[in-house]
Amino acid sequence: MSSPVVLITGAGRGIGAACAKVFAAQGAKVGVLARRKADADAVVATLPEGAALALACDVRDRAGLREQIEALEDAFGPLTALVNNAAIIGPLEPFHDADPDAWAETIDVNLSAAAWVAQAVVPGFLAQGGGTIINISSGAAHKPIAGWSAYCVSKAGLAMLTYALHLEYAEAGIRVFGVAPGVVDTGMQVAIRASNHTPERLRDRSGLAQPEAPAQLIAALLSTKADGFRGQEIDVRDENLQKIILVLAPYIKSTG
Repeated sequence: MSSPVVLITGAGRGIGAACAKVFAAQGAKVGVLARRKADADAVVATLPEGAALALACDVRDRAGLREQIEALEDAFGPLTALVNNAAIIGPLEPFHDADPDAWAETIDVNLSAAAWVAQAVVPGFLAQGGGTIINISSGAAHKPIAGWSAYCVSKAGLAMLTYALHLEYAEAGIRVFGVAPGVVDTGMQVAIRASNHTPERLRDRSGLAQPEAPAQLIAALLSTKADGFRGQEIDVRDENLQKIILVLAPYIKSTG
C-alpha cells in the first residue's frame, strides 16, 4: 500500500510546519509549500530523509502553483491530500479605516488562493477516484470580531467552500473537511497581540495551544475512519470530537 502524498500550503512555520512533521512521522510523503524557499527548506531539514520536498511560490500564483504540484508528483507520485493552510491576518482595524488593498489581499490569500489550490488538485482526485481536502478554518468564520472584518469574511468564505466542495464531489470520493484549530501559538499571534482590536481573551499566551495539537487531529482526518466528519467544520477545541477522531483514526500509514 503506497504512502499518502500530501501538499501543505503555508508550511514554512506554525500549524503548516507542525502538520508536515506529523504527516511525515506517520508515513506520508509531504510537499512543504511556503512563499520563501528558505522557509520550506528549513522545515524539510527537520523531517526524515526522503519524506518531504521543499516547494516555494505565492499561493496566488496559479501557474507557479501548478508547477510546484507537478514537481511534488514527479518526486512522490499522485497527490492524495491537500491541507489548505496558507493565511494572513490583517488589516486589524475598523472597517472604515482599513486600506482597501490590504483588505482585498486578505481575501485573496485566505479565500481565493485556497479555492485555486483546491481547483488545481480536484481534477487529479477525480481521475484517481478520490482524495482529501482539509481547509484550515477559524472560529472567526462563524463569530465575527470587531476590527477583523477581512479575516472573518475570508474564513467564512472558506467554510462555505468546504460545504460547497463536499456537496459537489463527495459522491466522486473526494473527502472535504474544515478544521478550526483554536487559538494556537504561531507567528500570526504576534500581530494579533499587537493590535488594539484584539479581545483580551486572545491576548493571553497562557491559553495558547501548541501547533502540534491541531496537527495531530488534521493528520487523523486522512483515515477513512474519519469519514463521518466529511463536509463539516471541526473545532479542535471540542474534546468529544478530539477523542472520537484521534481514537478512530490515529495513523496515516494505515490508510495508504
